Amino acid sequence: MVHRILIVTAVAAEADSVSAGLGLGAPELLPLPGGLVLRRHTDAPGDRVLVDVLVGGVGPAAVAASTGTALAYAALTGTANHTENSTENRAESLTETPYGLVVSAGIAGGFQPLAPLGSVVVSSAVVAADLGAQTPDGYLTVDELGFGRSVHPVPEALQGRIAAALDAAGLPHTVGPVLTVSTVTGTADRAAELAGRHPGAAAEAMEGFGVAEAAAAYGVPVVEIRAVSNAVGPRDRAAWRIGEALHALRHTFELLSKTVFLELEPSP
Repeated sequence: MVHRILIVTAVAAEADSVSAGLGLGAPELLPLPGGLVLRRHTDAPGDRVLVDVLVGGVGPAAVAASTGTALAYAALTGTANHTENSTENRAESLTETPYGLVVSAGIAGGFQPLAPLGSVVVSSAVVAADLGAQTPDGYLTVDELGFGRSVHPVPEALQGRIAAALDAAGLPHTVGPVLTVSTVTGTADRAAELAGRHPGAAAEAMEGFGVAEAAAAYGVPVVEIRAVSNAVGPRDRAAWRIGEALHALRHTFELLSKTVFLELEPSP
């Protein structure tokens, strides 16, 4: 039985750090529809872990589309390998995917002082922070408007195992909600508004909710893991620590590939 994991990043630099951290050897490159490419890593000769890394694009819409493509392709491929199934059974299997976990990964802004630069944030929930409506009485979430959802909780056992692995290695980390936004915060007022509306929010990025929506369609658990490169608030490029954050991201996936990823429920 194989542990199959899909890790989705926004850009290639993040995927490079994740792939380097996995330590599973050179990946096999697998083309997907739409010009996407999966980097497939296995821990041969044991083949206990199969990890696909996907550069999914920037923003929730782009990454939802690319993650959905990867999950659907995996489901279709699995169906094609079982031609003896009836048409009805094959149709049902298209709602399933062999992945046991989907991870949204990359660098992000951290809410200060909760998530210092260079530290790692593990999501307790993946939150669409600006999916809703502004009203004279304040902001209403899409949930409150009655036609959608804006939060994907992360299973407590999963976030706990990841946090325990980072803690055992002495890697600074925070567990808390990670906010998905379509426009990155650039002012102190906006940072304060988000922090007030989402108590305990640890980080802000642009892709997590899109990844989570695609994973939810297939019933696969999702977690967002972010290394903090800058503070949420006024943009100060001189204070950004992108290299430090990418190093922390690599270290994180090096740890997880030797611990949590081996403990997941195997895929068929």
